[in-house]
Amino acid sequence: MKRIVILVVLVGLAGIAGMVVRSSASKGGTVAEIRGLVSHNAADDVRQEIRQSYELARGARVDLGGINGPVTIETADTKTAEVYIERTASSQEALDRRKIDIQADANRLSIRGETVEHSFFANLFGSKASERVTLKLPRQISLSGKGVNGSFVVGEIEGPVDLGGINGKVNVANAVGTASFKGINGNIVAGIKSIAQEGVTLSGINGNIELQLPEGLNADFDAHGLNGRVIADLPNVSIDKSKHGTYWARIGNGGSGITAKGINGNIRLTRAAGSTAQAGEF
Repeated sequence: MKRIVILVVLVGLAGIAGMVVRSSASKGGTVAEIRGLVSHNAADDVRQEIRQSYELARGARVDLGGINGPVTIETADTKTAEVYIERTASSQEALDRRKIDIQADANRLSIRGETVEHSFFANLFGSKASERVTLKLPRQISLSGKGVNGSFVVGEIEGPVDLGGINGKVNVANAVGTASFKGINGNIVAGIKSIAQEGVTLSGINGNIELQLPEGLNADFDAHGLNGRVIADLPNVSIDKSKHGTYWARIGNGGSGITAKGINGNIRLTRAAGSTAQAGEF
């Protein structure tokens, strides 16, 4: 008797799901938040391009979040931020289930991917759109990236970097002052030009880490809960391994801290090619 009841319920749910999907498919959809170019590359493939440009002040904050795809950021001596986003999905209905929200003024540029409210079955079983974000930004910014399902590659930044919840490799050519990497599922290569009092923080990393440090940098290095090794390809740096998973090292004369905890991988300290530390920053 129970099997019959369960079968009837499942058949009923399947019928409701079919009606919901047919109803959703019959409704036209557009991305009203941002004007873009939408094209059908194949029978069921939909593609949208977003191109925008904004003027940013020196030291402006750039935030990215909820991106379902890779992020690539080029930097240059400019005041203009150029945004190019390519969105793809298997259908228009799938594309409409996500939106890209861009907010900008002189002091901030925010780019966020969000799920648009649809039927329960569409959100649960339907395919999702993906994004490929390419930015050209001024060097003098502070950068934050949270919740990115893809690689995160950044050029030279003359400011702090804060990255978390990245499901892919992270490559930052240069950061200045402070840097934070948390919850990264992938390898990290990061250049650190100088370290301010707040230091550099690495936590919850599932991958190998390479920190490229300039000549003349003074810092203290401290690692706890490390499932891997610490390797220093720097002159006059000795590593103290007091107990399993714990490492300590002094770089130069010591100073602001580089801290690491919960790392499942190796940490390598290397010399950044052709660079020296900035005076007065550490």
